[in-house]
Amino acid sequence: MNTKTSSGIQVIDRAAQLLEAIAAAGGPISLKYLSADTGLHPSTTFRILAALQQHELVEKTPDGNYALGRGLARLAQRLPARPDLRELAKPIMNELRDRTGETVNLTVREGDEVVYVERVLPNRMMRVEQVIGSRAPLHVTAVGKLLLGEDSEEACRDYARRTGLPKYTANTLVSQKSLLADIKQCVTRGYALDNEEAELGVGCVGVLVRDSRGEAVAGLSISAPRERLKEDWIPLLQTAGKQLSRRLG
Repeated sequence: MNTKTSSGIQVIDRAAQLLEAIAAAGGPISLKYLSADTGLHPSTTFRILAALQQHELVEKTPDGNYALGRGLARLAQRLPARPDLRELAKPIMNELRDRTGETVNLTVREGDEVVYVERVLPNRMMRVEQVIGSRAPLHVTAVGKLLLGEDSEEACRDYARRTGLPKYTANTLVSQKSLLADIKQCVTRGYALDNEEAELGVGCVGVLVRDSRGEAVAGLSISAPRERLKEDWIPLLQTAGKQLSRRLG
């Protein structure tokens, strides 16, 4: 497992909170509501907003509310164009589907869940079909366990305590000890398995996809009825994951 630390710079964390709150509001928002949304004292909120105004990251409207500033737009224009993950993944997923004859999924992490953002389906009657936009807890999916493995051991324990590791099937890992042991195995071998942990009769194998900085940004997985899942697919999936990672930089 990797060890990740926070910035430890409180004022930056608070400024980021305020920017996120303004963006989430969808329009100008008052100091009172910003203070309530972020849990910051009004005087603290006011001071940080004033500093952000000086750099044009926040603007004050004539009626005294706050909006995102044009300085953010200038910074955004300097960002290099980023390739669309789904667009880059689709041909790789199609090839993997054609070689295995099974469903291939692309997932990303949002909080304590994975979200299915793309899929390709085989042309067969009996198949596993995940709905795009559907979610699943990290500990019951192959990719989710690998994503947990990107965190520190203490972060994984926090996840277990926070979620309570809800049980989906008789195979779901519902103890911290068993989950941590499985995550360590997954990280060591570079792929993870879902042995009917999310749904009885359904198996899955997954790998991570990394960006140009080596950060895990998504996961590729193959889902199939448990009796059709093959170990021969693992190197194919690992190759596909590396291909997509290279396309991301």
